[in-house]
Amino acid sequence: MNELTLAWHDAGQNKTQKISDQQPSKNPGSVRIGRDPVRCDILMSDPTVSGLHVEIFFNEQQKCFYIRNLRPSNPPIINGQQLVNGEVALSQGSTIYLGQLQLTVTTVVIPSISSVPPTILTHQLASSVTQPPQPLATPQPLAAPTQKSYGLMCAKCHQISPYEQLDFGCPWCGTSLAAAVSALINPHPNSQ
Repeated sequence: MNELTLAWHDAGQNKTQKISDQQPSKNPGSVRIGRDPVRCDILMSDPTVSGLHVEIFFNEQQKCFYIRNLRPSNPPIINGQQLVNGEVALSQGSTIYLGQLQLTVTTVVIPSISSVPPTILTHQLASSVTQPPQPLATPQPLAAPTQKSYGLMCAKCHQISPYEQLDFGCPWCGTSLAAAVSALINPHPNSQ
């Protein structure tokens, strides 16, 4: 399980919170941080933090946690850089300012499990065993490539949106498309 741990000082107390890529949240696929208990998973009390300030999510392709700004009028500062649009990768030691509140990424755990077994070198074995040459297969003509179109499948309502919706969220239910999976859009709906 991929995990990131945040530490901060809020309301006179030191606090820590683990975020995992598989934990349940109010916005599936991401963990939202701010002051609004209705929309946020991690709550802050500092009045300089927006009601809905940022979200943190795990990008499966990049194998990295990212943070995205959800309040352009009060952008977070990540490692000294203001994040107005887009997202930034987080690593151990990253500092995040939400208003005047400082959070620190204390640990990032991303287990590396290789699905490819180790290579077995057989060059000594191959040199002692001779195999008769095999005839090559006759190549078959390739079919003409078809134009494929892809979109983002919402984790909540499973509707497919174009990639242009990534920064705006699902137009059907409003869920963030940050952790949405790519889906093939059938160019010929009648030919299934």
